[in-house]
Amino acid sequence: MSVMPGAPPLLSPRKEAIRSRADAAAPERAKWRRRAAFFHSEDLRYLKFLIPQGARVLEIGCCTGELLAELKPSFGVGVDLSAASIELARRAYPNLHFYVADVEAPDLIRSLPGPFDFIVIVDTLGSLDDCQSMFENLHTLCSRETRLIVGYYSHLWYPLLKLAESLSLKMPVPPQNVLAPDDIVALAALGDFEAIKSERRLLSPLRLFGLGRLLNRFVALLPLINSLCLRHYTVCRPLRCPDEPPRSASIVIPARNERGNIAAAVRRIPQFAQMQQIIFVEGHSRDDTWSEIERVIAAHPQRDIKALHQPGTGKADAVYAGFAAASGDVLMILDADLTMPPEQLPKFWEAIRSGKGEFINGTRLVYPLEHDAMRFLNLIANKLFSQAFTWLLGQRFTDTLCGTKVLRRSDYERLKAGRSYFGEFDPFGDFDLIFGASKLNLKVVEVPIRYASRTYGETQISRFRHGLLLLRMVMFALLRIKAQ
Repeated sequence: MSVMPGAPPLLSPRKEAIRSRADAAAPERAKWRRRAAFFHSEDLRYLKFLIPQGARVLEIGCCTGELLAELKPSFGVGVDLSAASIELARRAYPNLHFYVADVEAPDLIRSLPGPFDFIVIVDTLGSLDDCQSMFENLHTLCSRETRLIVGYYSHLWYPLLKLAESLSLKMPVPPQNVLAPDDIVALAALGDFEAIKSERRLLSPLRLFGLGRLLNRFVALLPLINSLCLRHYTVCRPLRCPDEPPRSASIVIPARNERGNIAAAVRRIPQFAQMQQIIFVEGHSRDDTWSEIERVIAAHPQRDIKALHQPGTGKADAVYAGFAAASGDVLMILDADLTMPPEQLPKFWEAIRSGKGEFINGTRLVYPLEHDAMRFLNLIANKLFSQAFTWLLGQRFTDTLCGTKVLRRSDYERLKAGRSYFGEFDPFGDFDLIFGASKLNLKVVEVPIRYASRTYGETQISRFRHGLLLLRMVMFALLRIKAQ
């Protein structure tokens, strides 16, 4: 059994009582977990959605190690105050690493083999003496990509939980800190962690002859009813661990029947990064777009401009082909119709360079629109769908269909690696990127733009056909993201 160096020799009386109680209860923990098997399976279901297999995971307050093992990390570390619990964990899961220590000891944090992809704290906050200091100490174990996941229970359930303890339906626990979701968000902020999303889940801890899963998956999501859920989860990102600032950007421009906009796109894109690359992806045009791209490249030998024929069909295929050819630290999409003014690209660059956001989405619905820039029914539909997607994804989206989206290439590679979770479902690519960013828990920032009218060509958007697509995307997000 390992005891981390630097663990304080003395604990507060409260924590000493918690430790003694955990030591005594450790041999019975497996029995209690079996009794609450449905609750633990529902809890695990959502945590598995947040944490993919094969990640580097640290669990703070791991008890006897079941949760850490079920997450199937490539490298898993568990820390707990109870020596008896850790002894059982090490016997059961020899492939993982377990340590006896006080997680509030700064020396412990510095001695752990970080950084980790995920730091999981489930119920442990209830036993800490100083939650804020614990959050502050975690930064040495984080990279920019690390996500902190805090799971806790709603104190609205306190009377029922105590009743369950008295009926021997739940493992007894000592008095816990009272922490609502807003309290956890505030404590994390004091420790320089930014909450990305906060979810309430698990309306029924009982199977109820099969109804429990239905209640937890769908009914628990409904407004007002959602506030009655037993569990709340907060996902945070660290603010003290920025990567090296990006230096280069690749601007991918899908172009189909956009001959009249090619020269203007190159002329109007300002210089905002140390190194910039423009990649035109020509999509089987009928108006000589390819020849115009070749002409413009020849006319601007001083600029790094590439061109390629789209291998398949659809905007998504063009964007992915451009991303595959890109060499920049940051990937940007600019629609060739130039309704998103290229002059606005530096705002997107600054939002991601500064670390204010990790997935930068344009929004056309803040500033007044130019005449005929967007039809009235399209505008109403966009606003309604934006409200739906904000609820579904847990972060604010006011305009999912704005073509300009920006993210780091390293984050896109992670998104691409996890694309099998969603499959091939989006011909435009907007939702593939949005849903992928949501699955990765990237911080979303929206940049308002002044949406312009087309000056060349015709829109390739069909309000009714694409309206049906939006409805399909809502259902897809409900089933694959929200209703876990």
